[in-house]
Amino acid sequence: MTTTTETTDETKTEYAPETAPRLPWAKLAPDVYKAMVRLDAAARQGLDATLYELVKIRASQINHCALCLDMHTKDALAAGERVERIIQLGAWEESRHFYTEKELAALELTEAVTVLTDGFVPDEVYEKAARHFEEAELAQLISAIAVINAWNRFGVTARMTPGHYQAGQHK
Repeated sequence: MTTTTETTDETKTEYAPETAPRLPWAKLAPDVYKAMVRLDAAARQGLDATLYELVKIRASQINHCALCLDMHTKDALAAGERVERIIQLGAWEESRHFYTEKELAALELTEAVTVLTDGFVPDEVYEKAARHFEEAELAQLISAIAVINAWNRFGVTARMTPGHYQAGQHK
């Protein structure tokens, strides 16, 4: 565990200690990790880079995956995404004017696929996404949503530590 301390001329702020991951799952299951990296690369094909990152950020917010939030907000910023749109993702339904109709359909589909509490993705959510995405692009979007949810489950379960990722590090 490490503690971060920031010092300015007037104050010294000591943050809570950084917790270590539960286990280094990528090192212990390297074939699974490599397969996930390949799956992720395949899922991103044909999708707009910023849309892809918005979807990953929103799913990671829902799943409370700190590592993925760190990674995908940095990648989104590096891809040219605006800070205010990233900040508003947690309240996108109240901040619809920050997003295009296509992005809103993707975010709604992301939530439906990520939170399967009713056991299905509602027809109206799927149909809205289908109106905004060509079939091949929709298939890629669904793949990207499924992949980030899998990544989130690894990150949350292993309690991977955020804060050390550099934009583009895993591309």
